[in-house]
Amino acid sequence: MTCRQSRMLRNLLFWMGLASMGFCPPGVRCQQAGADAARGYQALTRRAFVPGQFPMSQIENAWKLWGLKEKPANYRDLFRERYGLAEAPYPNGDLPMGLKSSRMPLGTEGASLDCLTCHGGSLLGKPFPGLGNTSLDLQAIFEELTTRGTKPIRTPYTFCNTRGTNEAGATSVYLAGLRNPDLSPKLPWRDLGLHDDLCEDVPAWWHLKRKKTMYATAEADARSVRSIMQFMMHPLNFPSAFEREENTFRDIQAWILSLNPPKWPWKIDTARADRGRLVHRQHCARCHGTQDHYPNKVIPLEEIGTDPTRYRGIEEAFGDFYNQSWFSMEKDGWFGPGYKAQRSGGYQAPPLDGIWATAPYLHNGSVPTLEALLNSPMRPNIFTRSFQTGENDYDREKVGWKTEAPPAKAPVSPLEARKIYDTRQPGRANGGHTYGDKLSPEERTDLIEYLKTL
Repeated sequence: MTCRQSRMLRNLLFWMGLASMGFCPPGVRCQQAGADAARGYQALTRRAFVPGQFPMSQIENAWKLWGLKEKPANYRDLFRERYGLAEAPYPNGDLPMGLKSSRMPLGTEGASLDCLTCHGGSLLGKPFPGLGNTSLDLQAIFEELTTRGTKPIRTPYTFCNTRGTNEAGATSVYLAGLRNPDLSPKLPWRDLGLHDDLCEDVPAWWHLKRKKTMYATAEADARSVRSIMQFMMHPLNFPSAFEREENTFRDIQAWILSLNPPKWPWKIDTARADRGRLVHRQHCARCHGTQDHYPNKVIPLEEIGTDPTRYRGIEEAFGDFYNQSWFSMEKDGWFGPGYKAQRSGGYQAPPLDGIWATAPYLHNGSVPTLEALLNSPMRPNIFTRSFQTGENDYDREKVGWKTEAPPAKAPVSPLEARKIYDTRQPGRANGGHTYGDKLSPEERTDLIEYLKTL
């Protein structure tokens, strides 16, 4: 055995020993002991974790709210298109990805949302679990599928202001207002600082294994299993449900940590990409890292200059509740038992793995292409897109979604209005992250070519 081989063997044994104690090699986070990724995928795709939210009868008859006189033959396709849901790439009955069969509180047949409602996207016409769903209209789902009648309901807060984004933070704040710290039910509802204008873009799950912290604001520990269970705060889920499912979500987390980004499916100009690699190392790697190292860097609000609404929209009252609650009480946290939420002062620069697949960009989805992200004067102030995800909807040159100016005539319905992204509205500003502006056109083109390879 050579000296080099001996050193490699010692290193391997060293990391194997640390892994057995919960440590992993630099840059990659391992699944927790006893967790099983395959078992997690089965649980994620086959089981419901909240009681039914939508009567199955309403799912079958939603077309009556659409102004149609009869149920169309291609109803399933139109249903997915209207609500921005992808076809399920796993057995799911007649339901799309993101809906799961689940009994209603009184025992009738129904369906509920699951993790893949927001984290099950579509790319080049194919469903992709783990990719953020940038076509979703969560507001329309709740307005039109919760009712048993022929008129949309009025929701207690806004679930979605602009199609493809959601108000996940508001959902956690609202549901937490119905809980005590031990997750037992609490009435009346208390306001923990509810803001429903945060316009959150859903991150890709394959980034999680490289990160120490979660969410755009880096305010949660990425090791936490309980944090990803917040959606279970359905008022009819009792504390025993959280305890019962914690190990299941440990398996689901293991599956998330097993994900890899999709590869760019078209030809790469290797000469340009090689030049772009150098541009990336000089101008991007300090914050976003490389394929070998990710710094988990948070950029202060005043430096990054992007819309601060998401950061400011989760108030201290919710943080206090979270840090007193069951969610934060996991073992072996950074500073003792539990994984506590903490203020970060800014937004986390995410890893760039699979960046070509994660358009639109910034934490609020306000920039539709990489070209516009790296050249801020090109960013449209108001735009719409097809919200389809086929090859014809994707811009290979600009790397992102094709957009167009919205119709001059004002939309006649809220559903149509949510298809328009207006960066002048709260939470939707497209400024900041102007680092690419100082690049030459050639450097920018080379950098984009390199980013396609990640």
